[in-house]
Formats: sequence, C-alpha cells, structure tokens
Amino acid sequence: MEGREEEFGFDIRLYPYPKESQSGSQSPFPSSPTTNTLSNNMLYPKEDKENRILLYACRNCDYQQEADNSCIYVNKITHEVDELTQIIADVSQDPTLPRTEDHPCQKCGHKEAVFFQSHSARAEDAMRLYYVCTAPHCGHRWTE
Repeated sequence: MEGREEEFGFDIRLYPYPKESQSGSQSPFPSSPTTNTLSNNMLYPKEDKENRILLYACRNCDYQQEADNSCIYVNKITHEVDELTQIIADVSQDPTLPRTEDHPCQKCGHKEAVFFQSHSARAEDAMRLYYVCTAPHCGHRWTE
C-alpha cells in the first residue's frame, strides 16, 4: 500500500472498526459529504494533485469541497476458520492416537476411528473430541 499512497497523494486505509454515524449506527463509510449542497448532486472523491489533498467534487458543476478524512471506504474483514478443515486426514495413520469402534463414520460406515481432544478456538467450547475415519481413501473428520 505504500506505493499507492505516493501515487495517488492520499491514503486508502482499512480501519479495524467502522466509524459510528451521527445516528449511532455503524457504517462502512467514514463521515463524508455525499451530495452537493447547492444542486443536490452526488459528490465523488477526487484528488488535488497539486496540493496533495482529497476532495469531493460534483460531476455536473464545478462545486468541490475538501474531505475531512482521507479515507474513502472502510472494509472490515472477518474470517472464521472451520476447525475440522485444519485436521489432516493422515492423523488416522498415527499409531499413538487412541482408536474407537463406538463412533462409526457417517460418510462411509467404517466402524473404526481415531480420536483426540483439542482446545477449541472459541471460548464457549473449552475442549472437544475430534474423530477421523481410519478407512483408506475416506479420512472423514467430525466432532460430537
């Protein structure tokens, strides 16, 4: 992003949390003018290359005003990882893991599975048992 800041003369930043609007609700956009107060037309971001500032300009007339913030858009990214996808199927070949026939595989019906206990990434689930089918070419993973 460093190269982009120099190229455009203003920075495009991603904030971890969106700013709150006047009404108290969260918006992905920072507070900025959206319409021309004279003609009620939409304002669009525009760079003043000479002064290296961000402006909001009307496309139908010469109206423009300086932006109070150099951030145009906020993109909040959240990513939750499914814990079962993080377990590799090769753990079924690990001779040190305990095996059970009390929990058959729901995918292929094989009776034997290895199991292990692991801390969950979520706070509400302190400990969980994970099962992996030992059938060749299955490798199905599940938890109960």
